Amino acid sequence: MSENKEPHVAAQANSVEGVKFVYDFTEGNKDLKDLLGGKGANLAEMTNLGLPVPPGFTITTEACKVYLDSGEEPAALRDEVSAHLSALEQKMGKKLGQADNPLLVSVRSGAKFSMPGMMDTVLNIGLSDKSVQGLAKQAGDERFAWDSYRRLIQMFGKTVLGVDGDLFEDALDKAKAAKQVTVDTELESADLKKLVTTFKKIVKKEAGRDFPQDPREQMDLAIKAVFDSWNGDRAKLYRRQERIPHDLGTAVNVCSMVFGNLGPDSGTGVAFTRDPASGHQGVYGDYLQNAQGEDVVAGIRNTVPLAELERIDKKSYDQLMQIMETLENHYKDLCDIEFTIERGQLWMLQTRVGKRTAGAAFRIATQLVDQGLIDETEALQRVNGAQLAQLMFPRFDEHAKTEQVGRGIAASPGAAVGKAVFDSYTAVKWSRSGEKVILVRRETNPDDLDGMIAAEGILTSRGGKTSHAAVVARGMGKTCVCGAEELEVDTKRRRMTVPGGHVVEEGDLISIDGSTGKVYLGEVPVVPSPVVEYFEGRMHAGADDADELVEAVHRIMAFADRKRRLRVRANADNAEDALRARRFGAQGIGLCRTEHMFLGDRRELVERLILADTDAEREESLKQLLPLQKQDFVELFEAMDGLPVTIRLLDPPLHEFLPDITELSVRVALAEARKDPHENDLRLLQAVHRLHEQNPMLGLRGVRLGLVIPGLFTMQVRAIAEAAAERKNAKGDPRAEIMIPLVGTVQELEIVREEADQVIAEVQEATGTELKLAIGTMIELPRAALTAGQIAEAAEFFSFGTNDLTQTVWGFSRDDVEASFFTAYLEKGIFGVSPFETIDKDGVGSLVRAAAKAGRETRPDLKLGVCGEHGGDPESVHFFHEVGLDYVSCSPFRIPVARLEAGRAATQSEGSDHR
Repeated sequence: MSENKEPHVAAQANSVEGVKFVYDFTEGNKDLKDLLGGKGANLAEMTNLGLPVPPGFTITTEACKVYLDSGEEPAALRDEVSAHLSALEQKMGKKLGQADNPLLVSVRSGAKFSMPGMMDTVLNIGLSDKSVQGLAKQAGDERFAWDSYRRLIQMFGKTVLGVDGDLFEDALDKAKAAKQVTVDTELESADLKKLVTTFKKIVKKEAGRDFPQDPREQMDLAIKAVFDSWNGDRAKLYRRQERIPHDLGTAVNVCSMVFGNLGPDSGTGVAFTRDPASGHQGVYGDYLQNAQGEDVVAGIRNTVPLAELERIDKKSYDQLMQIMETLENHYKDLCDIEFTIERGQLWMLQTRVGKRTAGAAFRIATQLVDQGLIDETEALQRVNGAQLAQLMFPRFDEHAKTEQVGRGIAASPGAAVGKAVFDSYTAVKWSRSGEKVILVRRETNPDDLDGMIAAEGILTSRGGKTSHAAVVARGMGKTCVCGAEELEVDTKRRRMTVPGGHVVEEGDLISIDGSTGKVYLGEVPVVPSPVVEYFEGRMHAGADDADELVEAVHRIMAFADRKRRLRVRANADNAEDALRARRFGAQGIGLCRTEHMFLGDRRELVERLILADTDAEREESLKQLLPLQKQDFVELFEAMDGLPVTIRLLDPPLHEFLPDITELSVRVALAEARKDPHENDLRLLQAVHRLHEQNPMLGLRGVRLGLVIPGLFTMQVRAIAEAAAERKNAKGDPRAEIMIPLVGTVQELEIVREEADQVIAEVQEATGTELKLAIGTMIELPRAALTAGQIAEAAEFFSFGTNDLTQTVWGFSRDDVEASFFTAYLEKGIFGVSPFETIDKDGVGSLVRAAAKAGRETRPDLKLGVCGEHGGDPESVHFFHEVGLDYVSCSPFRIPVARLEAGRAATQSEGSDHR
């Protein structure tokens, strides 16, 4: 087996014949990250490039997997480590921990994905009571040797033996206090000798054993400790947050030590080949003379800018600049570099593709294209939708003084400032008077829609990322923080109490950050996003005054649009949202929720419809609603002229259009107590009781309403058809699609379709206008997905309603489960991410895939789309591309993200096809 090829290992086996578990730095390369981890693969790559890397070797992730699965290291590992250690000793001319001329090594973790600070590292392995003398002689610096020894005992004791790190820190502080100094570097050799003795006593007492004097025992125990740290609490938490798989394991890098703390001609630093904040080229990084890397991290002394190294050590500086250029050209990306200078000799300790801000990612991608290092396809892969979303939302000035009073769930990104108001009526009233407001509620419901529209942002003390407030806010592009439980919201007294007892009264200014979930008192200055101005047409790429970032976004988006197969539509319920969506690049409307048109001034008409006792009363209510619905659609067709508009017929339970049962009951009771009952309130209360359901999301809604309430769906179909005819007669190009919700069986769809076809024929005859109105359905029930082949016989298109499909597949009530147990599920690793955020490919995704396949087997020209929240989720967009859908639909503000990810999905699949 070639040593440069990754072997396949059954991780559960304790001993695998012929498997190689240890690689010298000269044997690997940067493409073996799965096997050697990111650090090991890049150390090998730099070694192969001829760069000055301290010699060493890497123990593979497969060895870690065997250890974690069986509790024992692979049987062959010790012999392999011994062979590589012997070769390292021969190369260095020293032996590990020998008394007169000791070799010292570091033992460092190195997983495939960077997990900074999450796993363990031990430096100066090989020091003992005997070898410390040899190190002092070797270095000509007794203080340095004893300082290195105390560092080893401290790090080894904490990391390997599980001793409380504070015990070492306390002893160190006492030593400094006794010497009347404030920093470690002011302790002398005699002080450090005493500290070593103290540290060894701490180890003996706390660990129940002496600090090991055998250097090989030190190394073997450190290797096991690094393996164990993969399953440490902080590492598991980090992986959950970053969605890194838990079964990868970590590699271990054993590297000969080089020292930056040997005097003024030594030092350590971090460098970037470009500014990771802006993407601009230049000299970026920090340097610290006479120090080890841990000193830089600990902030023991202030670093100097990397440019200062030119004055301190020009030879090393010039060599570093040349190496940085070599690495950037080789990796074709921004590189993050760690280095040490030991008495004028430069050593490279690590390199990796550097993390960067969202803005820097877009700038660097286009810069590298211009430099000829990468092509446009690769540039598209260097950015992602999450980064674009960060660039689109306004943000608070990070330099401003703030007073944080709470934190909730970051439900919808952005930065919003306004006066706290506690009901929708006040939000609308104050907003119309020119006031900026934040709507504060325990939780929102459909009655709050007007207030949510009027507000700059929404803050709730309950709910999660998929609660009503969150979903609606994201759809509108509103900043939203949900589930801020430490805030006590009292809507009756119109106030909010924050931790510490401070009370926010109605009218007090507050600021909420939908990107972090933080809540602040007072006004925090907001910085606008030029990227949104670009998408809305207020800033033009290529203009003399165009922002450099806008130019980069424009170029990458243009390429994404050329490459993508998936079309991107908008979820929009009115002409204003439709026009905004079109500016953002929408290619039609994938979901118009007609229930939103029935709120506000029309609620009374809906109440009359619900309360109707006779056919005549019901028909009169429908007659009055018809022209209002028609005008809604006329405006939509005008805004989206020439593009498809998918209109979902009424979906939610009717009781949502009636007053709250508790409030109405109180009102009726009070009126009866005054002997002044209101007849309409009594009828309303009876209707609320009649329509009340234990689980309304699985009750009388969707297509069931159309079948049970005569004339309801036909009124909506007539409004759509008449609006389309009017627009067509005005020389427009309306492309309406009628979508029937919550279908579970083809018979439901056939009945509604037959009625709809009859109404459309009547409108065609009355207007003399030929209409082509597609009729399809939402696939949002498991049964619909499983019988998609039958349903396709009556449907011209499917639109997957993945919100409800996720609820019904999992048996979750979306508004309840996040607050009750999702946090625990995420912490325990049952979920890597909420299935309402990113589609559950194995469960919900399997149904989508099967339904798409069965539907097209019945009707090859069946149009397939998705209109749930997942339509704007980056990872989900890739899945929908793979499954073969025709379009995704999402809120207007997520359209650019979906466009970008659709382009990335297309280029990734092209790459897979070529391979």
